[in-house]
Amino acid sequence: MVGHVANRLQAALYREVVYLIEQGVLDVADSDAAVCWGPGLRWGLMGPNLLFHLAGGQDGIQHFMEHLSGPVATWWKDLGTITEFSPEVKQTIVNGVLKEANGRSITELERERDEMLLELLTTRSKSEKAVRGGTNAAAD
Repeated sequence: MVGHVANRLQAALYREVVYLIEQGVLDVADSDAAVCWGPGLRWGLMGPNLLFHLAGGQDGIQHFMEHLSGPVATWWKDLGTITEFSPEVKQTIVNGVLKEANGRSITELERERDEMLLELLTTRSKSEKAVRGGTNAAAD
C-alpha cells in the first residue's frame, strides 16, 4: 500500500468531501464545517473505533457490531466513486476556500490552526495525565 496511514485516511475522507461538493450536496464552507464539527471534533479526542465503542452504549463495541455495523456498511455502498478532480470541481473548491478564508493570509490561518492545536494538545495532555493518575486535571 502506498502512503502513510494517516494520509490515506485523510485522502479517503477528502475523496467523499470532493464528491459531495461535485454533486452539489454542499459547498466548500459547509463541507469544512461538517468535518470540523462532526468527526474531526470527536476524532481530536478519540479514534473512530473507541468512539463506536461508546456508540454501542453499555455493551460497547460488541453491541455496536451486532446492531449498528450493518447500517454503517450500507453507508459505504452510497459513498462516491470520484477518482479525479475535474476542472470544474477544482475551481469550485478554489473559489470556496478563498471565500471561506475571507482575506486571511496563509500565515494568519496557520497561526489560528496552531493556536487551536496547542490548546487541544494541552487539554488532551491534562486528560491523559488524569487517566494515568499522574495529576488532577482540574488542578493543572
